[in-house]
Amino acid sequence: MPRPKSSFDRLRPLEFRAPEEVLDGAEMYTVYEIARLLQNLDPEAELDVETEEVLLDWAIPWMIHNAEAFCFADPDREDEPGHYGLR
Repeated sequence: MPRPKSSFDRLRPLEFRAPEEVLDGAEMYTVYEIARLLQNLDPEAELDVETEEVLLDWAIPWMIHNAEAFCFADPDREDEPGHYGLR
């Protein structure tokens, strides 16, 4: 249900950081690690499934929007995620 703006104590602009501000150029990351880093969390932080899904809902569109900044490495095994890094 929509809420009036006046019902919130504080409104902030929606700002996304550039990939270079989030990732180390010498490292490769899974999408799960990138999702955590976007929220200033440790990339190895333990999260419940519901929280991780919400973070992925933000991370995946951000990665698609910034696709030209990324390179991709195939996973070592079929049951593992791929890794992404800065080009």
